[in-house]
Amino acid sequence: MQIVVLSLGGSLVNPGVPDSQYVSSLVRMLRQTKYHFGIVVGGGRLARKWAESARKKGASEFEADEAAIEATKKNAQFVIDTIKKDVNRVVCQTFESAREQGKKHRFVVMGGTIPGITTDSDATLLAECMGAKRLLNLSNIDGIYNDNPVRNHNAKKFHRMSYAQLIDLAGKNDMRKAGTHFVFDFLACKLIARSKIEAHFVHGKNLLDVRKAVEGKPHGGTVVK
Repeated sequence: MQIVVLSLGGSLVNPGVPDSQYVSSLVRMLRQTKYHFGIVVGGGRLARKWAESARKKGASEFEADEAAIEATKKNAQFVIDTIKKDVNRVVCQTFESAREQGKKHRFVVMGGTIPGITTDSDATLLAECMGAKRLLNLSNIDGIYNDNPVRNHNAKKFHRMSYAQLIDLAGKNDMRKAGTHFVFDFLACKLIARSKIEAHFVHGKNLLDVRKAVEGKPHGGTVVK
């Protein structure tokens, strides 16, 4: 059994309202491959909204993180309900329970875990726990750039990077606050480096690139190894 872990961006799953058409299309494509999957779902816009609402009520960053984590779990349950077959029925709360569910199902889905840890790090820890050697980061950006490509249209895209290059870039952008945007959080970068997990960054809605990344084939995104 070969396992691939997906860090599935909340912006794809729930860009404002849950996108069942996208999730169904993604899962249909994943079923066509030979792999089993661990999926960690992000919070996206919902997490940012809940975290900011908590801050406005006087919450600490710890409490804002807790609110964001609940948003990831809501999105994760939506993914589970969309997958329907051969998947855990409720969101896994720990990596160990996800590993156990992975022995029973082809798909295992979880959200965030503890404050201060993003779903990028959760996905990397899940990959370590399940013995996966390939991780996909699916977002609404088609790879890793040296600057925000939305703000800077001259930003340079990397097609291949070393772990050290990714760690350096993430260290400049990771603000460690719930709901903020950065390419891949600093802890996650350190974790994939220590376990030599091959990481692929692709646009989640480019299902052809997603499939190529799942299979370890060349694609239009970024590969870190």
